[in-house]
Formats: sequence, C-alpha cells, structure tokens
Amino acid sequence: MAENVTRLNYKDKEIILVATAHVSEESVRLVQETIELEQPDTVCVELDEGRYKNIQNPRAWEQTNITQVVRDKKVSFMLIQLVLSAYQKRLAKKLGTKPGGDMIQGIKSAEEVGAKLVLADRNIQTTLLRTWRLLGRKERLKLLLVLNSLVFGSEKDNDISEEEMAKLLEKDMLTSLLEEMQDEVPTIVRVLIHERDQYLANKIKNAPGKKIVAVLGAGHVPGVIEEIDKEQDMARINTVPKKRSKLKIIAWIIPAIIIGLITYSFIQNVEMGLHNLWIWWLWNGSLSALFTLLSLGHPLSIATAFLAAPITSFVPFLAAGWFAGLVEAKVRKPRVEDLQNLSEDALKFRRFFKNRVLRVLLVTIMANIGSTIATFVAGTEILRNIL
Repeated sequence: MAENVTRLNYKDKEIILVATAHVSEESVRLVQETIELEQPDTVCVELDEGRYKNIQNPRAWEQTNITQVVRDKKVSFMLIQLVLSAYQKRLAKKLGTKPGGDMIQGIKSAEEVGAKLVLADRNIQTTLLRTWRLLGRKERLKLLLVLNSLVFGSEKDNDISEEEMAKLLEKDMLTSLLEEMQDEVPTIVRVLIHERDQYLANKIKNAPGKKIVAVLGAGHVPGVIEEIDKEQDMARINTVPKKRSKLKIIAWIIPAIIIGLITYSFIQNVEMGLHNLWIWWLWNGSLSALFTLLSLGHPLSIATAFLAAPITSFVPFLAAGWFAGLVEAKVRKPRVEDLQNLSEDALKFRRFFKNRVLRVLLVTIMANIGSTIATFVAGTEILRNIL
C-alpha cells in the first residue's frame, strides 16, 4: 500500500497524504500504521462537523425531529443525504467492510498519538446546496434520475462486479460514482470533487504543526497535490449561491397572472369567474392529493394536500407539501425503528414506503410536485376559457 502514501513539503511543513477507499479494510490498516509510524503533530480527516458528530454517534438518526426537518424546508437535502449514505452502506456490505472506517481510524489514531485533529472537509450542506443551485435544469433532471435509479433499482440492478469492486477499493465510493456522471453532469464533478480538492488543500496546508498526516479519499489526492501550492478562494467556494433571481421573479409572476386571469373572469362574467376559480381549485387540489396518495400518504394528509394546494400555489414562500408532510408526521408518528433503519430502507423499494420517516419526506415532495404541475394545467385551462 506504499503507493497510497504521498509526501509533500509546503513551506516548513511536511505533509503526508494517505489515499484511502472509504469501504476498504486495507485502507483502515494503512491509516493506523501511517499515523503510528509518523507520530504527526496534526491529523486531518475528510470530514465536516456534521459527519464527525454522526461518526461519534452512529445512532444520531434516531434523534432526528422529522417535523422540524419539514418546517426548516430541508426535506430534499435530507433525502439526498440518506440516498448517498445508504448507497455507501450497501457497497460496504457487499465488500464485507464498514463505511467510513478509514476516517474512524484516523480519529482514533490521532487521539492515541496525541495529535491535534482537524476536520478538513467543507460542510456537507454547503456542498449539496452549491451543487443544486449551480446545476442547470437538464443537469438537475439527470441527477434526479441517477438518485432514482439508486433508490428504486433492484438489488440485481445495483450489483457490482469483481472488477468494479476492485475499482472501489482503489478510489472512494462517491468519486467513483461521480466520475461516471462527468460527461452528463459536469457541474457535479466540479463542485463535489474539484472545489472540495481546493478546500481540503487549504485546510491541510494551514493546519497547525510541522508534520501533518491527511486521511483522504483516493479520488481527492491528485487534486490536493495540484492545489497545495496555489491560492484558494475560500470565500467563493464556501458560499451558497443565492437562488436565481429569474426563478424568484417567475415564482411571483405565475401566481400574479393566474390571479389576474381569475379576476378578469369575474369582471367579464361572474359565472365564468366562479367556473375558473373552481377549475383552479379542482386541478390544484386533485393533483396534489393524487401525488400524496401515490406516496401512500394518510387520508388526512391527502385531504390536507387537496385543501392547501389551491391556496399555497398563490404564495411562493408556502407549499402544499409542507402542510401535508406535517400532517403525515403528526398522524403517523415515526417509530424508533423507522429512524434506526433509515439508510437501509432508503434503498429498498418495499421498505421505503413502510418507513414512516421516508414516507413523510416523500409526501412532502410529491404533494409539491402535484401542485406545481396543476398550476400550469389549470392556468392553461383558465386562459382557454377566457379566450
């Protein structure tokens, strides 16, 4: 494994990069042996504060307040995290290893040799939000299709060959997955790999001490080597881009147009106005309720979606899914076992819908999708009636 250890000099510091695969037992041994041999002043690990806490407390998911997740509008963020975490666990299980064992060993060995521990990775929420907001519409769709295949693909579809397993042992899982998407979704590779290379390099070279051991996924090592002597724009790569102003304008313009059309209908003819208002309510309520039903939502969640969607569609900072999701969480309170099995259930079709936490997340998203589709369908129908 000697080829997986790289030595660099930066100013008066000696930096030792340990390239690992996050699902490899050999990587765990390499991390332990390198830190024990080198006795560094500092150990840097490819973790942020959130993932570090999850490693320290593997049962952290059990303390998740799903109602708060819905209220904080973090449903999509949590679902993506779950899918990626579950996919990594599935691969680790196939390889007979423990996911994140290399980082766990880095933390443990740093404590054993008395080295300072530095969390060198960018906040996962910043990374995912930057990725989503920098993606174009086509790239977002392609990303959703990939995530969909990970969730709803059968066990057979997600099987990996011995050759693919070997590649996973040479590189970290996420990098291997993303490199396959480079041609289709280049923005993802730029934000999730290249920007993190810059962030990691900056944190490593500015870590305290004369001798530093950095435990990194193998896919990041070439980028860190390239970046170590460069200046990094940390403010730029650590900032979440604001939502595009065009999308904000559209979010307000569409409801304004619908309200204008319905108002115009009433001015022309009260009967036509009432008819168009009914069309709006029926389409919005029905499609939002239908999508909630497809998520196997509770009857009260379905009714909530039906009643909320026609109103929330007029207010961009509200969404029918939030109300439906909150009701779902209230009437079908998540059980401890739902939280314990989150990552495993996220990649199994049958168990996905039985897990109450995942169902709350799905109800929230699907009710919003139904309402969004209905806005355009109903708006078109209203305009046709007026014309």
